[in-house]
Amino acid sequence: MHKWSRKKAQLFFFLSLSALFMLSFLLLTTHSTGTAVQVGPNGASRRSQPSFPTYVTTNFSSPLSDGNRVLEGNGYQSLTIFKAEEYNASVEFYWAPLIVESNSDDPVNHRLDHRIIRPNSLLKHASEWEKADILVFNSYLWWRSGPKIKLLWDIDDTANCEAADGVDAMKLALETWAKWVFYRMNPIKQQAFFVTMSPTHLWSREWNPAREGNCYGEMTPINDNEGYWGTGSDLDTMRMVEKIMNNLGSRVKVINITQLSEYRKDGHPSIYRKFWEAFTEEQLSNPSSYADCIHWCLPGVPDIWNELLFNFL
Repeated sequence: MHKWSRKKAQLFFFLSLSALFMLSFLLLTTHSTGTAVQVGPNGASRRSQPSFPTYVTTNFSSPLSDGNRVLEGNGYQSLTIFKAEEYNASVEFYWAPLIVESNSDDPVNHRLDHRIIRPNSLLKHASEWEKADILVFNSYLWWRSGPKIKLLWDIDDTANCEAADGVDAMKLALETWAKWVFYRMNPIKQQAFFVTMSPTHLWSREWNPAREGNCYGEMTPINDNEGYWGTGSDLDTMRMVEKIMNNLGSRVKVINITQLSEYRKDGHPSIYRKFWEAFTEEQLSNPSSYADCIHWCLPGVPDIWNELLFNFL
């Protein structure tokens, strides 16, 4: 099993008990009820959210008894909550795939031909964020799921939607989010993090010019190409996000997972996951045609993302 580590520094060893003590300490010092919310559905948040409770319940001599851990929600609701009642702490996943309000906000029925966002509206989501002590945001892949994103400025005028490229639409959404962070988030009682884009490995020729395919069959990381950067990570998007985060200053800490995850072409579920659609005989005869090279295995790469978060805390 491969595990990323820094060359010139060591992260704190991630033990579930110390993580719970850290959370409970943070929550006591802020006099809160204890909540860590992770926002966004793509590879980053949706895979890292179950990673954290897994550490809590399995990594340290059963620090949390069965009777004091509670899971509320089943993935078919906007909010899923893992509670560690002994520590007055919870880890939550809130479904807000495009940060602002959109036609993709249903956690089940979100496979749509056209993405529509309300670029200046996020109060529905923010009403949940305001309850949290530690907020972890990210958004990326959903902005790349089609040629254009429709912009609905007036909820009563659905016939006159503008259209924007994914990067431009994401910029509008993040600017609205940044205003909320600046004016509504309490930096004394709340901590906010933004996780950078989660890479994909859809074209094996990018790391091996002699091979046509994707992550299917990959068993090892990219070891011989330091600084590797695939086309699944968009530099224009990263520059746009960096500018917005710089304007927010110390109000938001950025957790950069992109470069370290770029090397992990072996970390995706490939064909070894549950697929909701039926495949044709032709597809089944060519596994790389349906291999999932976007999401991540657990345990795996998302565990490192949470170690980075833990060290920030």
